[in-house]
Amino acid sequence: MSQESLIKGQVYVLQDNVDTDLLIPACYLNLVPTIPEEYRKLGSYALAGLPEGFPKFASNSDGTTPYPIVIGGRNFGCGSSREHAPIALGAAGAKAVVAESYARIFFRNSVATGEIYPLESEERLCDCFKTGDEAEIDIVGNTITRLSDGKVFSLKPAGAVAPVIAAGGMFAYAREIGMIKS
Repeated sequence: MSQESLIKGQVYVLQDNVDTDLLIPACYLNLVPTIPEEYRKLGSYALAGLPEGFPKFASNSDGTTPYPIVIGGRNFGCGSSREHAPIALGAAGAKAVVAESYARIFFRNSVATGEIYPLESEERLCDCFKTGDEAEIDIVGNTITRLSDGKVFSLKPAGAVAPVIAAGGMFAYAREIGMIKS
C-alpha cells in the first residue's frame, strides 16, 4: 500500500463481533494470495460470509468493492487466526477498517500484511454511519469525516503501525528502513 494520508469513499457498515468466517469463509482459504490471479479472486470473496440481506461487498464488475472504508463495532476480526482476512479486504480494494476494538490477531495480521489500516474509533461509529455514506479518513489528523454533513469523529492515533502499513507490511517496512536487504 502506498503512503496515503487521506482515504475517501463510501463506507460499508457492520456491527460487533465480525469474525474471520464472515470476512472470508473457510472454503476460500485454498486461494494463495501470492499468486496474482488468486489474490484478485480472494478479494472478490471478501465478506462473502455475511448473512443474506447485506449488500454484496465486492460488487464491482471486476470483483472489487466500491467501499474503501469498512466500519465495525467491538471485537472486529475475532475468530480463527486468518491472515487471509485482511488480505481479502485489501484485495477487494478496502483501504481501512475503523472499529471500536479489534481481535488482537486480526489487528496484527492487518499490520503485518500492510493490506489495510486497522483504525480505532473514539466512539461507536457503526451507529453513526450507514452503508453507502461518503466519508474521508485523515490518517495523520486522526479523524473520519461524514461528508454529507461535515461531522468529524476522532480516531485513536495509528502510531507506530502507520509507517509499517504504508510501506506494505512488515517485510517491506524492514527493507525500507534497512533492517533486511532489498
